[in-house]
Amino acid sequence: MGPWRCLLLLSLLAMALHAQQQQFMEYVERRLTLLEERISQWHDQSSRYSTELRDFKNQVLGMLETAEKEREAMRSEAENAAVRVDRLEREVDYLETQNPAPPCVEVDETLMEKQVATAKQRKNEKYTKLTDCSDTIASIRAMKILKRFGSTSGLWTKDAAGNSEKIYVFDGTANDTVYVFPRMREFTLFSATRKAARIKLPYPWVGTGHLVYDGHLYYIRQQGPFQVIKFNLSNKTVVDSSVFPAEEQIPVFGLSPFTYIEVAADEEGLWAIYATKEDEKNICLAKLDPTSLDIEQMWDTPCPRENAEGAFVVCGTLHVVYNTRLPSRSRVQCVFDVSGTLAPEDASLVYFPKRYGSHSGMKYSPRERQIYAWDDGYQIIYRMEMKKKLEV
Repeated sequence: MGPWRCLLLLSLLAMALHAQQQQFMEYVERRLTLLEERISQWHDQSSRYSTELRDFKNQVLGMLETAEKEREAMRSEAENAAVRVDRLEREVDYLETQNPAPPCVEVDETLMEKQVATAKQRKNEKYTKLTDCSDTIASIRAMKILKRFGSTSGLWTKDAAGNSEKIYVFDGTANDTVYVFPRMREFTLFSATRKAARIKLPYPWVGTGHLVYDGHLYYIRQQGPFQVIKFNLSNKTVVDSSVFPAEEQIPVFGLSPFTYIEVAADEEGLWAIYATKEDEKNICLAKLDPTSLDIEQMWDTPCPRENAEGAFVVCGTLHVVYNTRLPSRSRVQCVFDVSGTLAPEDASLVYFPKRYGSHSGMKYSPRERQIYAWDDGYQIIYRMEMKKKLEV
């Protein structure tokens, strides 16, 4: 190869290397430019994030300061509330010391014998009606299941004589605490008892035969002979008490062995439904004086105790509800009209809708013409269709 060819080849190689070097430098410059742009973008984002973090920190610090101030305010309010509660407790203690002591509830044997003798003299006499009420039950118009609350057995009711909307709940068959809900809404919507006031009675109650009537609670106390206690719901004191003048009492309902006396109310006033060993097969009825708790009159009824689960009085007529040992469909199978207007064979045979078990409590409200029932832990309202006695 000649010298000039070698020079030409070297010249061509040099030109190729120069071109590649130029391309490589351009590539490196482009990459550096892109890297600088990304660094600038990262710097801008970092600055923005730092600003947002600083603003968030200042906001959180402000919220913490506000929360601390609110905590101090709530602590101050709690301390003030504790002071007021303490003052209220002292005032309640003072008021309790000003109330008269509960009346003596010891059994006066002489008085009891006199009451029994007087009651027996008036037994089965013709009853003088106090009102012109002549209605009787034709059928159950509607049933409303409100909720399930408490034990299998119990009682719930309103004041049978007043206009109060309060709901009184007796959970179980033996206790000393009554739950009071301000209205039906609170009782229906809330499952717990946090919306209820609690009334602790001076003596425990037994059974489910209690009654709220004209601002007073009439409940049964068992200590030796059965006693009817009249308790004022406003000032929480015992107003009166009476030993029920019936010898050797037995459970009034064959299917509710925990109830010995059922205190009931209707348009005529107060009644007591009970049973004694003297006539243990049938249920007895007595008219009570709501003021003195004296028995005004007594009746022997033809209604048997066997398979009875509850009873109530409507317009002076006793309605006894029956079932079976294995709970079935309850029905009013025996009626007894103290005025003699309604013959038993002319009364409607009223059936209650099939539910869960058997009734442990049934309270008639003469103001609302409905029954508040406790059925296997469920609270039920029965609305009734009424007819005149002569039309049945």
